[in-house]
Amino acid sequence: MIQDTLTKIEAQIEGTDSIKGDRKAELLGLLTTLKTEIDQLSQTNQDQAQTITGFAQVSAHEATREEKNPQLLKLSLDGLSASVEGFEQSHPKLVNIVNRICTTLSNLGV
Repeated sequence: MIQDTLTKIEAQIEGTDSIKGDRKAELLGLLTTLKTEIDQLSQTNQDQAQTITGFAQVSAHEATREEKNPQLLKLSLDGLSASVEGFEQSHPKLVNIVNRICTTLSNLGV
């Protein structure tokens, strides 16, 4: 289920016209890394992996909408960022990737 959601996010990013060229390639690369990190986390903490994936899906949706709502984008990114709190020691790469995704998606809303 988690991998299905991540595949849907990937398709959403690939299919959107609201993200162009380098930004799209950057997000897809980050998403590939996120898939690996989420897979590792899901082996020990399935619920948290699902939460992170859910916030990633909502954040991608808000960032790729034609008519963006900055408030909803900020809320979804805050949720995504908060979903990895406490994993700095055990999964530092996951935290780093999520933070990079948040920054990239946030910059799309500008």
